[in-house]
Amino acid sequence: MDELIGRSAEIIGLFCRQQTNVRKELPVRSSEMGALIFVERQAGQVTPLMLSAFFQISKPSVTTIIHSLVKKQFLRKIPSSSDGRSYSVELTPSGRALVSTMAEEYYRNLERLEEEMGEAEFALFINLMQKATDILGKKERRQ
Repeated sequence: MDELIGRSAEIIGLFCRQQTNVRKELPVRSSEMGALIFVERQAGQVTPLMLSAFFQISKPSVTTIIHSLVKKQFLRKIPSSSDGRSYSVELTPSGRALVSTMAEEYYRNLERLEEEMGEAEFALFINLMQKATDILGKKERRQ
């Protein structure tokens, strides 16, 4: 294996672990936290299809995440008035409190990165992360 690829895997793995360990006692999985943050940031109704499209995951995976968050009382389902099978989701007060607490810690880490990297390097880092996400997302959609 190429030395750069091996080193890259180590660095990316460490970065992901550090981000995941922002708060170990989190009562939800990171994928569930992502869904809660997404719902909180939207101005209008959030549907399972919106979550599926944003996170580039299957609708059954989204259903599993939603079911877990409803069971933990962080999300509430709102049935569609026009279609008995469709629904949207919204945060419960507990969900809103969790997002607020976690966002503060998560954004603190991002602010620290920007502060220590400088605005230009941080912007480059974010642009490269977006490019990498787009590239990997294309591969997953083809499979």
